[in-house]
Amino acid sequence: MERNVARLRARLTALGVGLRPHLKTCKSVDVARRVMASPQGPATVSTLKEAAHFAAAGVRDMIYAVGIAPAKLDQVVALRAEGVDLAVLLDTVAQAEAVAAASRAVGQRIPALIEIDCDGHRSGVKPGDTERLLAIGHALAQGAELRGVLTHAGGSYAARGEQALRQCAEDERRGVVEAATALRAAGLPCPVVSLGSTPTAHSATDLTGVTEVRAGVFVFFDLVMAGIGVCQVEDIALSVLATVIGHQPDKGWLLIDAGWMAMSQDRGTAKQAVNQGYGVVCDLAGRPYPDLVVADANQEHGIVTLRPGSAGVMPDLAIGDRVRVLPNHACATGAQHRSYHVVRGTQVAIEAEWPRFGGW
Repeated sequence: MERNVARLRARLTALGVGLRPHLKTCKSVDVARRVMASPQGPATVSTLKEAAHFAAAGVRDMIYAVGIAPAKLDQVVALRAEGVDLAVLLDTVAQAEAVAAASRAVGQRIPALIEIDCDGHRSGVKPGDTERLLAIGHALAQGAELRGVLTHAGGSYAARGEQALRQCAEDERRGVVEAATALRAAGLPCPVVSLGSTPTAHSATDLTGVTEVRAGVFVFFDLVMAGIGVCQVEDIALSVLATVIGHQPDKGWLLIDAGWMAMSQDRGTAKQAVNQGYGVVCDLAGRPYPDLVVADANQEHGIVTLRPGSAGVMPDLAIGDRVRVLPNHACATGAQHRSYHVVRGTQVAIEAEWPRFGGW
């Protein structure tokens, strides 16, 4: 984990931009303090519960990077009243009008960023849709604060190969900078130009015009990221410790006590060149057994087999032996658990336990 964080920090420093880590992956104050530039932030969150939890721990600079619902503005105002510089995200005039109205009601300009759709992946204003962009900006000006523009290259998760990833990163940069330029040309402020996804953060070669990069899963990485090519399996810092609880030799199975309640049901690698099932099985030191995966899962049972077509041999694991399972999606697997048990390197001894939280 420490190496993963240092790697991205060094990369962004060389490109001349700051890191605003997304804390939705870790949902842990202990992890956040090791990722943020300072105990006060900056940070990105995906729920207002995250915002409140990290605010209670002293974080003061956050973007709530999910489109704002008007009914949640009271919570935003309450957090800001506690001294938290919490900005919201939106992509419609209706949302902008609601934020402006709430700002006038409390006599305080709530900062908002306009979401830009750089690749058709999810939500946001198209970079070239200047009319809509300016309409949102002018609506915010009626009491709120237009802080800037924000985009997320979610389409990069489908990219394969260095060239494709670099193109995603450049499309992301170009789109959000184009939107910022249009706002400024119309006399509207745009101090923040924010972009980011773990694949593009590790692939960008030029971040001209960008003020900050957001990323989250880079802290732990996972099998999806390894399948995309932005990390190696050896870089994955999160695993689920499981115990062998059964053998079915006629089926070529081992059973472990880690089913989908432990791993989550995320099957993100199923669309990649190598399907990792529900996770890759490793020894206690985190070294993968050749071609050994959790091929299927019930609620509390994991079915471990050799990958289809493998010429490998099942390891000699006895009832009670322990294994580590690397996750497809660190965010989803982490969400199944209440804490992280921290080990260093290939050591087995637990040196700390870091609480994490969930919910909304």
